Amino acid sequence: MKKLLVALAALFALAGCSSSNSGSSSDSQKLVVAATAVPHAEILKQVKPLLAKEGIDLEIKVFADYVQPNTQVAEKAIDLNYFQTKPYLDEFNRQRGTQLTIITGVHIEPFGAYSRKLKSIDQLPDGATVTLPNDPSNNSRALLLLARHGLITLKDPNDELATQKDITANPKHFKFRELEAAMLPRTLDEVDLALINTNYALAAGLNPTKDALLIEGKDSPYVNYLVGRPDNKDDPRVQKLAKALTSPEVKAFIEQKYQGAVLPAF
Repeated sequence: MKKLLVALAALFALAGCSSSNSGSSSDSQKLVVAATAVPHAEILKQVKPLLAKEGIDLEIKVFADYVQPNTQVAEKAIDLNYFQTKPYLDEFNRQRGTQLTIITGVHIEPFGAYSRKLKSIDQLPDGATVTLPNDPSNNSRALLLLARHGLITLKDPNDELATQKDITANPKHFKFRELEAAMLPRTLDEVDLALINTNYALAAGLNPTKDALLIEGKDSPYVNYLVGRPDNKDDPRVQKLAKALTSPEVKAFIEQKYQGAVLPAF
């Protein structure tokens, strides 16, 4: 009987310990989101107070690249990320065998072409050096922008994964250099034209609506999404974040803060 009582006491103690640990509100109400600094982290900061009212502690982790935010979400080191378009996500999933999934669309960043040497796109010389992002989706996006303005011709002008191999005409004999997207603003003093993602253009002090020699229109299909995993996309905390990111308060912030350089997608 004594042995039985000792065993029961140990069992109840273990059960009590398990119950107290699983009820940790600080862990269960925390949400960690990876983002690039501008504009994604700035937009997330706007919803932090909204989520706090819901009892959710939003932690924003800023990254300077486009790979780690996806890798860390896939590995469950981080809950969500907010930085990418669907073509980029689709290509990442295909190449890495991941199953990251879209939660909601938040904004559009019209992609632009910039120069410190030229005042107009018409001044591009024969043999101009042009830098492009080296990731597949943004590389194609840059080529599509050049093609829409008649600077090159592509085999399929609507191919979201077009590469330099798909260029059928390059009348000005552009010399293309492909670099990591974050590095492109640094090339402006060295090249004739650089095609730069808006988040990196803004971080470099460029104003897309004033400084871009070419820029996508308001009808750009490249929406930036909040992204998660199949196992957490329906989590109530995630859905509350999605609702906050598409709220009237965030729409007003985007319109006032970025003056057309970033556009609400909702």
